[in-house]
Amino acid sequence: MSDSLPFIFEDDPAFPGWKRWELPDPAKFNAFLGAMHVRVEGGVARVRMVPEERHTNLRNHVHGGALLGFMDCALFGAARGFDVLTAGGASTLDLSAQFITGAEPGTPLEARVELLRETGRLLFMRGLVTQDETIIASFTGTVRKASA
Repeated sequence: MSDSLPFIFEDDPAFPGWKRWELPDPAKFNAFLGAMHVRVEGGVARVRMVPEERHTNLRNHVHGGALLGFMDCALFGAARGFDVLTAGGASTLDLSAQFITGAEPGTPLEARVELLRETGRLLFMRGLVTQDETIIASFTGTVRKASA
């Protein structure tokens, strides 16, 4: 797998100061989550998505699987925002999540991600998923960079 996958990571004029992070291939899982936006402020990458009805469970909250998918993709969006990863070829080694409360569809979710440490091949990260100012979940993850 190469670093030339067709990810979009560019300024979004509809959201000044934010980069659009998207894999436009509708056959890939990322497309199910929709476009995300990334902004780095200090040592924190803010990654946003707007959950839709298709992301909900029977309680009309955002499904835990959709939240986990968002957390996983947020690790990569954040790493791209930190300029420590381009696109493609990297893998999630682990992702641990703690769900705190339900999230509502239609209101933006934001993952605030920190890069704790970078080694030659690994990125150690942690984050919080919020909706408005409510903490929805916390997570940690390790990403292995692609081989040269």
